[in-house]
Amino acid sequence: MKTRTISVKGSEITLSRREQEDYISLTDIAKYRNSAEPFSIINNWMRSRTTIELLGLWEGLSNPDFKPLEFERFKNEAGNNYFVLSPQRWIDATNAIGLVSKSGRYGGTFAHRDIAFEFASWISVEFKLYLIKEFQRLKQDEFDQKKTGMERLPHHSQGQLPHPYRCHQRKSDPARPAKIKTEIHLRRRS
Repeated sequence: MKTRTISVKGSEITLSRREQEDYISLTDIAKYRNSAEPFSIINNWMRSRTTIELLGLWEGLSNPDFKPLEFERFKNEAGNNYFVLSPQRWIDATNAIGLVSKSGRYGGTFAHRDIAFEFASWISVEFKLYLIKEFQRLKQDEFDQKKTGMERLPHHSQGQLPHPYRCHQRKSDPARPAKIKTEIHLRRRS
């Protein structure tokens, strides 16, 4: 996964790409609220029934391999005092793709941008708005870089084929229409 960072209200937030989708570090967002125990913030967010409903709805819309029966079990238990759910348990039980959790030194919990923005809102509405603005700025910068890069590329990189791949055109004979020449040319090759 290719990673980049953006700065939001003094916090460095890591972003990564996975299968052409943007994922944002929930761990980094949680550090804005509690830098000592960000995992506790994430686990508390996942205890909420509205969070489970959000995750289940997102997975239902985006993931053909999602397990809805496990989701229903979590939804029924959510909000109870005894209910505890970690990102890894959610992923393993439901075959979720909206969350990615890695343990270890460079680990953490990442979420698809749709889910991450909702988590940021749970942390702080102000933080969420700044996160969205910085994310949009990053995407605009990436678009501008691609656009500038495309202007510098040779014409065949912009959709025009280089000479060896162009369709061969015969010199036109005013007595014969071009369509007939093309048909004759194709018949000779067959």
